[in-house]
Amino acid sequence: MCGIAGAVHSAPVNQILYDALLLLQHRGQDAAGIATQHERRFFMHKARGMVRDVFRTRNMRALPGNMGLGQVRYPTAGNAYSEEEAQPFYTSAPFGIVLVHNGNLTNAPALKAELFSTDHRHTNTSSDSEVLLGVLAHELERVSRGHTLTQEDVFAAVRGVHQRVRGSYAVIAMIAGHGLLAFRDPHGIRPLCMGRSADGLTMVASESVVLEGLGCTLERDLEPGEAVFIGASGERSAMQCAQQPRCMPCIFEYVYLARPDSVMNGISVYQARIALGEALARRVVSTVPPTQIDVVIPVPETSRPSAARLAQLLGLPCREGFVKNRYVGRTFIMPGQAVRKKSVRQKLSPIASEFAGKNVLLVDDSIVRGTTSREIVQMVRDAGASKVFLASAAPPVRFPNVYGIDMPTREELVAHGRSTEEICQLIGCDALIYQDVEAMKQAIGQLNAALPGFDASCFDGIYVTGDITEETLARMQQERRAAEVAQAAKQEDADA
Repeated sequence: MCGIAGAVHSAPVNQILYDALLLLQHRGQDAAGIATQHERRFFMHKARGMVRDVFRTRNMRALPGNMGLGQVRYPTAGNAYSEEEAQPFYTSAPFGIVLVHNGNLTNAPALKAELFSTDHRHTNTSSDSEVLLGVLAHELERVSRGHTLTQEDVFAAVRGVHQRVRGSYAVIAMIAGHGLLAFRDPHGIRPLCMGRSADGLTMVASESVVLEGLGCTLERDLEPGEAVFIGASGERSAMQCAQQPRCMPCIFEYVYLARPDSVMNGISVYQARIALGEALARRVVSTVPPTQIDVVIPVPETSRPSAARLAQLLGLPCREGFVKNRYVGRTFIMPGQAVRKKSVRQKLSPIASEFAGKNVLLVDDSIVRGTTSREIVQMVRDAGASKVFLASAAPPVRFPNVYGIDMPTREELVAHGRSTEEICQLIGCDALIYQDVEAMKQAIGQLNAALPGFDASCFDGIYVTGDITEETLARMQQERRAAEVAQAAKQEDADA
């Protein structure tokens, strides 16, 4: 999961892109980068860290130009600790291309080998985004044949990308002297939308909240497989570049990843979480009688809409029981289990008076590794709760996610190979209530009947791209372990 944005305007876009990345900070806190174009020359700054730390006044002044793009990074492929893998990525040929990418390529190793042996292109990192840049660059070179690049050539190149690349990808790229290109994978797994302001600013971004926050009107989402090309004056053209596009967006966007004030694929994220609370209320009643619950308390902060609606339907009070330290990152997206575990108690502090002597129903958006849930349940018991029930607005996460969410190995998933009763014992709660998979899909799907479905692979094990095998999952698990071992060795050397 990353956040990307692109802008074309008649005025400098450096501040616009900075503000856009701030609005997308929840999608990635590991690194940030911006690239702009001025007189056919690219200017770029990127580094590890939060947006406010990466960009100083001197960095912003060094980003001139009326066209640009940016990314906040949350690493799911490659090295989570590498400064070199911060985006954007750049290649000088053909034309000069800068690219940002949100998603995860499932055939990246095969593409990387193909780039070297057939396309004669070099990749210098383990990032699949650099591989994607190489594929796009090769396709642009192939279709232009050394001649002046046309919009038809750009769309033909995207068609070539779709034919070669598998997995999830929302992409924004700048082609020097030509314009800004945005496209989405044929399944529309990762989000991308576009809009325009009254003064001529044209933007594309991962979430609609970026457009609205910068004075643009949300026009629409890019269709799965579609490419949009924006010229230097803001003129736009669009074309469907996939043979069989089918919109199957990642359902975890609605459960956890996206901001509640965003609209994705015609569905309000906030309304989706309200609907999840309604479905979860029915599950709670079948497990724990409401008469045994004194208070409903959300685990900040994604679960608040679901908890409030659940409490309303069950006729129970919904109270705030935790104070959140907003200066600690989202624990689910922190690289490394040790870092996640350490940060839980730094991030949340219980209000003892809300728990003392009460039977508490905690509502969380999801339970992935179980580390955070176990710590929270223990905190609530330490605060004096008589009983602690835990409800998850999402079903059990039993399968690895291969499309850009940091849950690639089965061993890390608390629900993998365990029953609900076993998970309940491991977490230490008195009762554990999970959302039902089909109920989740129906609750969110009813908000846009035109959607054919969702990618819910981490819940149901069905991978919409159709190319995921046991060998794929084993390879990804092996790569992750190798990266963690390498980083541990590097840290030991640094400490020594």
